[in-house]
Amino acid sequence: MPFAVINGIRLHYRIDGIEHRDAPWLVLANALGADLTMWAPQIAAFSSRFRVLRFDTRGLGCSDVPPGPYTVGQWCADVLGLLDAFSIERAHFCGISMGGLIGVALAARHGARIDRVVLAHTAARLGTEQVWRSRAQQAREQGTRSLADATLQRWFSSAFAAREPLVHAAIRDAFAHMDSEGYASNCEAIGATDLRAETSAIHAPALVITGRADPSVPPGDSRALAQAIEGVRFVELDAQHLSNIERADEFTRTVLDFLSTPG
Repeated sequence: MPFAVINGIRLHYRIDGIEHRDAPWLVLANALGADLTMWAPQIAAFSSRFRVLRFDTRGLGCSDVPPGPYTVGQWCADVLGLLDAFSIERAHFCGISMGGLIGVALAARHGARIDRVVLAHTAARLGTEQVWRSRAQQAREQGTRSLADATLQRWFSSAFAAREPLVHAAIRDAFAHMDSEGYASNCEAIGATDLRAETSAIHAPALVITGRADPSVPPGDSRALAQAIEGVRFVELDAQHLSNIERADEFTRTVLDFLSTPG
């Protein structure tokens, strides 16, 4: 299991497509409560055209769980540290939910390192600080398992759960075994992050993806993000919160089309 020591902590990562020596890099960032395996539906297609770097955000998956509080600045520093560790000057970036929030900050604050950015199921401000504090408190007091069922109901439609019970069960299992403190610290970091004043600084070509039935980040919130970025492409898929899994083929085609379009 590969780890890189970045900013004093171990971050779990995987690289695919490394055999394509001259291919651009694509960095993938996971949602809160998920790990790098959430990108499994995309890896074969993405790694046929890109060198793909994915990682577990600090506090999640197999990465270290340093003491909080965490900040959006730390998230960005972790990504930049990974880029430096692998001598990556510039990369495309694709993030979902919390990963998308990281993408907003990276593109706004560190645009020189970002070629194109995909911001999926996210916004410049996710929910309210009180909601995230409450969720952090529940995780600490009752564990992430207590949040699993309600979270997956927001992530996926009942039709998807019935159609893909093994996929659904695997994702629930990963969520239920997340470190409670790491999850809570990331909740608090999301609650403290408001990037609405920074989105106009994004000049990289951007794609914003939303889910027509997303209850976690309503389409209107993602649309507001798109409206704040000049020249953005906006796509709405028939999905809830994790369209890269629920509508994997459509999501993959949409991202590849955006990343491969000249200009």
